[in-house]
Amino acid sequence: MFKIESDTRRLKHDVLTRVAELAYQGKLNSETIDEIPFEIIPGRQPHFRCCVYKEREIIHQRVRLAMGKMPNGMQPTTAAVTVIPAACEGCPIQRYTVTENCQKCLAKKCMAACPFGAISMSGRGAWIDPNKCRECGRCAAACPYNAIADLVRPCRKACPVGAIEIGDEKLADIDQEKCISCGACMQACPFGAISDRAQILPIIEDMRAGRHLVAMIAPALEGQFGANVTMGQLRNAVKALGFDAVYEVGLGADAVSMSEAEELLEHLKAGLKMTTSCCPAFVNMIRKHFPRLQPHVSTTVSPMAALSRWLREKYPQHKVVFIGPCVAKKTEEIEGGPDYVLTTEEIVALLDARKIDPEQMEDAEQEASAYGKGFASSGGVTGAVMKAIAEMEGEVPAISAQRCNGAAECKKALQLLQAGKFDLDFIEGMACEGGCMYGPANMLSERLYTQARKKLLSQADDRGVVQNARDQGFDKIHMHR
Repeated sequence: MFKIESDTRRLKHDVLTRVAELAYQGKLNSETIDEIPFEIIPGRQPHFRCCVYKEREIIHQRVRLAMGKMPNGMQPTTAAVTVIPAACEGCPIQRYTVTENCQKCLAKKCMAACPFGAISMSGRGAWIDPNKCRECGRCAAACPYNAIADLVRPCRKACPVGAIEIGDEKLADIDQEKCISCGACMQACPFGAISDRAQILPIIEDMRAGRHLVAMIAPALEGQFGANVTMGQLRNAVKALGFDAVYEVGLGADAVSMSEAEELLEHLKAGLKMTTSCCPAFVNMIRKHFPRLQPHVSTTVSPMAALSRWLREKYPQHKVVFIGPCVAKKTEEIEGGPDYVLTTEEIVALLDARKIDPEQMEDAEQEASAYGKGFASSGGVTGAVMKAIAEMEGEVPAISAQRCNGAAECKKALQLLQAGKFDLDFIEGMACEGGCMYGPANMLSERLYTQARKKLLSQADDRGVVQNARDQGFDKIHMHR
């Protein structure tokens, strides 16, 4: 039902959907699992790779990820994203490559510069032996014609913290000591060779066993199903999967805005600077790469954690499921947090598996303020916090804020803060450019999604941030880590 525009996303979706269908039917076993690659890649002719057998092996590994397992041969890990070796083998890039600009010059400066003897001269020009090359880059620097191109792999180029390494077997490897689980590598890989592990199976098993579950939907999903599907319709569609109730995470964002507003005012009085804490990848960046800045991080929990705690008060016997576009949410461990995390890709697969069309569902009342819904976009957190301060104080004091749009801007601001050269009061950190709206597991094209979301948010009422949170009893919920 959901229009998918790329082959990498289509294959992942088809695998997730088929695994979900079999799980709902109680037919997911070793025999049906082995049949999935043949159902998705039928016949003898390859569709995307060198041979159909390689394609089916990749699908087989994707099935394991859909079931929450690691690809064959990979060590168990708690990481949010992992590499599929069979798919990564298809990446053709050798980092340093001689282009047609090579003039076969007499000086042969590239050969002289290489300490590993990896370059030889042929009738067609210089040639780099991939078995000898150590990617030091001296040849590219020495060439007077700039004839040697430095082609960094897309995953490595996208990683904001240098967590992607290329091993001796030319496969990508993720250094978990550096990885912040932002999912940028997953988005960037044109072969779909980096992916996250799904949590759809335990949720389906709980539903089949008659256990009670309650779900919450991140603000970033408003617009993901087009301009004709409201958040209320989406909540009812998710409820139709078997959840007892479904809420907007934007309601938790209202509560976070109130709490962070109070916390920011306290920091200002003490002459301290503060960063937001709603983006888990941004928090991971501070924890792993700027540990000295931990005291500056807001102690307020994320909207996901805030709403999860509220739901546990309201539904003490239920398991809690978060649904959003963020892969890093799968690494956010906090007391009272959700039991499971589903991405946009995974909830679309579940809806398709059950043939539930959100556009055909009845609407439901708005729960979050427009500012809580706005948490999904870059600058939205700052706007909501300032709105909460205005509602509590009657006016907003002179507060200067840096809205960091993407991991690169986050990193720059944190470097300045660590060096004592950051002059502003408040840092809003969003690891994804544009905010959660463009998270790695969202599916609709940016253009269509942006248009749909703008239309839907224009229909939101003007309820206050603080009053909305208090009306729902969030002033009685513990909001800190």
